[in-house]
Amino acid sequence: MTEIASLRPLAAVLVPAVAIVPILASGGRQNVRETWTLLAALSALGIVASMVPGVLAGDTYVSTVGTLVPGVEFAVQADALGVLFGLLASLLWLVTSFYSIGYMRGLDEHDQTRYFAAFAGSVAAAIGVAFASNLLVLFVFYELLTVATYPLVSHDETDEARAAGRKYLTYTFGGGVAVLAGSVLVYLLAGTTAFAPGGIEALAGSDPTLARAAFGLLILGFGVKAALMPLHSWLPDAMVAPTPVSGLLHAVAVVKSGVFGIARVILEVFGPETVADLGMGIPLAAVAAFTLTVASVIALRQDNLKRRLAFSTVSQLSYIVLGLAVGAVLAPGRASAYALAGGLLHIPAHAFMKLTLFFCAGAIHVETHTDDISDMAGIGERMPLTMAAFGIASLGMAGIPLLAGFVSKYFLLIGTVSGGQLVFTAALLVSGILNIAYFWPVVYAAFFESKGESDDKPLLEHVLGGRFAEDELATDGGHAEDGQTDEEHTDGADAADGEHDEHGFADDHEGDHGHGPPSEWESRGWFGGESTWFMLGPILFAATGSIVLGVVPDTAVFLRIVRLIVAATTGVNV
Repeated sequence: MTEIASLRPLAAVLVPAVAIVPILASGGRQNVRETWTLLAALSALGIVASMVPGVLAGDTYVSTVGTLVPGVEFAVQADALGVLFGLLASLLWLVTSFYSIGYMRGLDEHDQTRYFAAFAGSVAAAIGVAFASNLLVLFVFYELLTVATYPLVSHDETDEARAAGRKYLTYTFGGGVAVLAGSVLVYLLAGTTAFAPGGIEALAGSDPTLARAAFGLLILGFGVKAALMPLHSWLPDAMVAPTPVSGLLHAVAVVKSGVFGIARVILEVFGPETVADLGMGIPLAAVAAFTLTVASVIALRQDNLKRRLAFSTVSQLSYIVLGLAVGAVLAPGRASAYALAGGLLHIPAHAFMKLTLFFCAGAIHVETHTDDISDMAGIGERMPLTMAAFGIASLGMAGIPLLAGFVSKYFLLIGTVSGGQLVFTAALLVSGILNIAYFWPVVYAAFFESKGESDDKPLLEHVLGGRFAEDELATDGGHAEDGQTDEEHTDGADAADGEHDEHGFADDHEGDHGHGPPSEWESRGWFGGESTWFMLGPILFAATGSIVLGVVPDTAVFLRIVRLIVAATTGVNV
């Protein structure tokens, strides 16, 4: 590995940070403000992308600013693991910037200048997390990310949004304190906090009890943003934020900063062998397996689409943690390498798929004001491209072949099976089945149901058979389980067709957000009439990325970077 002194890692952090000034100065001039946003996003992506060829050749780009505390440099570096996260964050910031324009204008949201400024600050902090050269620098950017994202979480300024923001701050600042305490303990044990491939050598010979304490504190701190149970409850509540925030920050930047921090701790602070020697790998893997299974079950109970996606995120993040933990448990070799590769590759795979899903949820909200799955029967006629993209990403999340989720989960399954960790193999398979169970009803309702013939969702809040079973149990003119008569259950099913407004439902039901009969969904066709291309373009880009990562994963640069990281850690090529 060759270290190259370069300003590019620092520039990648500073460009979005500096962009905050012209964005704020633009005030209410939408076109100027959004031009600055797009220029900053494009510049940041260009800077990060320019370092990819060198990193793949084994180079590390380093920018040294000065001394953070005695013996610890404030430096940012673009190594393979950092570029994996930095490239993902900068690429998807550009995509989300276009989407944000369509979303914020479509809803005529308030305080759009503050929104775009906070977004830029959040991405700057996320890239800082990616390129941090040691634990203390990582801690600084980790905390800045919390500060920058708070205005986005509480953007709506409702009581619910403010409560979600306070909860977010409580959890994430608490996690930050744990990261700081763990970092200080590592420094006391090893005399350094600098990242090193395979881990810091001095930690291997340090006091085991203190080393376990340091590891536990770091995993606890990063586990908050990684949404490991029971530290996860802030994430579903934070879905009150605008959908682009939920998409980029809660599928890419914020939550991925948590799993990225765990990856740094396992691979480059303690190292897989030391983690195994300390006996910390199995407990972490067990927590991850519990989280990915239980969160999938909870997702089945959610009728609100964004909350179902939120619990899906809680589950999917633990695939990454599980791969890292199992890779540390197994003896160095091919099984360990496959597990690590699966966990790391799921970082970009999940990002593209989950971003697609959140983008689709936001487009549905903007165009039809519909947020609940139970109200989406037949919506595929109104929004065919959006729901087709949703279907593609859903299949990928379930691990269906030829999509991104299959490749990462294939590596995870091969690693756990060949390493003899069959309990974790079973957890992966069960979660995959549950993924189908909570995503398929959304796709089925959109394309194969109509308002008068739809079944209740979520699945687990009703008797087997859903509403139809309840109707059969109710006597003639009697009351169903929710206290409504059969007539009330079908209220509006025979309403006369009315004229359709711009959102695609009848004027007579404009306030119902799509609660009317099937005929109220106006067909918009497959040529983009369902929404603005500021929103449709990013949706199709993210969905295409999910396909590319599944069909030609070797062509996608992310897999090449993952192979480099795994080879440097285990000495095995996958």
